[in-house]
Amino acid sequence: MQQTLLNKTTIPFISIILPCYNEEAILEVNVNAIINYLETNTKYKWEIVIVDDGSNDKTGEIADNLENNYSNIKVIHHPCNLNLGRALQTGFCNTKGDIIVVMDIDLSYSVEHIGSMVDKIMETSCDMVLASPYMKGGKVTNVPFLRKVMSLWLNRFMRFSAQQKYHTYTGMVRAYKADFIRNINLKTTDYEINPEIMYKAMIVRARIIEIPAHLDWTEQNKFLDKRTSSIRIIKAFFSGIMAAFIFRPYIFFLGIGSVLMFLSLFELIWLLIDTLKDFKQSITLEGSTLNSFSLSLAKQFANNPQTFIVGGITFLAAIQMLSLGFLSLQSKRYFEELFHLSTSIKKNSDN
Repeated sequence: MQQTLLNKTTIPFISIILPCYNEEAILEVNVNAIINYLETNTKYKWEIVIVDDGSNDKTGEIADNLENNYSNIKVIHHPCNLNLGRALQTGFCNTKGDIIVVMDIDLSYSVEHIGSMVDKIMETSCDMVLASPYMKGGKVTNVPFLRKVMSLWLNRFMRFSAQQKYHTYTGMVRAYKADFIRNINLKTTDYEINPEIMYKAMIVRARIIEIPAHLDWTEQNKFLDKRTSSIRIIKAFFSGIMAAFIFRPYIFFLGIGSVLMFLSLFELIWLLIDTLKDFKQSITLEGSTLNSFSLSLAKQFANNPQTFIVGGITFLAAIQMLSLGFLSLQSKRYFEELFHLSTSIKKNSDN
């Protein structure tokens, strides 16, 4: 497969996956736009796989009509809405291409991104190409302010969490080498599928490349009142926050534990300093006794009981958070080793 992709004289067979849920307002027009682009671009052999994810409008009917009119369009219907993760997994399992491209049916990323991503895989033989509007050269146009801000900062948070630094982790518009994505075992059913693919690609040392992209909602904004499939942005945002923990969960525990440890030691060290001062004074006035230090400590507790309580509780909480950090680091390493091993076994057995 790799040798085929690296051969510039070979026409690649690409599969376009289009997950759809209640997209009757835009499905036919946008699929035809993709078809026009592919038919005028003779560099590729192609197929389109439309995954109707349990739509309750006319999306399924429109998709079936497109399938009847074009021999290289395939439609798969989910009996009910199984969410984006399942739709993508269905698409990955039902494609025939050497390169798989996932597009958003609203075409907020224009059809020209198909060629850009496929060409990058052909040029570099990488495993995965990300269309990134947030990297240098990328652009965002007419995206609602709240969605834009939340998406930008969510991806920055994931960039902070991940060991390998990219600009876009949540984006769906990507191109994959087919033998790579089909050998990745995926379990997420919702929007976290895209960060999950990134994380597992990093585990198996996949080669990932970002290219600048233009995210443009100019046309999409015209259909906001007609579409019922718009992503629930708040839910997606918090799901993304939780998904960020899969990259390096231990840094959050260790970070919080370190802050708590600093605060507790700050309190306890000042208590120790005050106790030693009182102890030194008691030795000067009364002479040293076995109980002098205990009496000094008891005096400090009587004067500042809240400091002992807060400092002690904070210290115990810090120990717990640091312990969780080391345990999560160990668990993460075990999981990554097992996932890497199981992926290799699956790939070898399929070959």
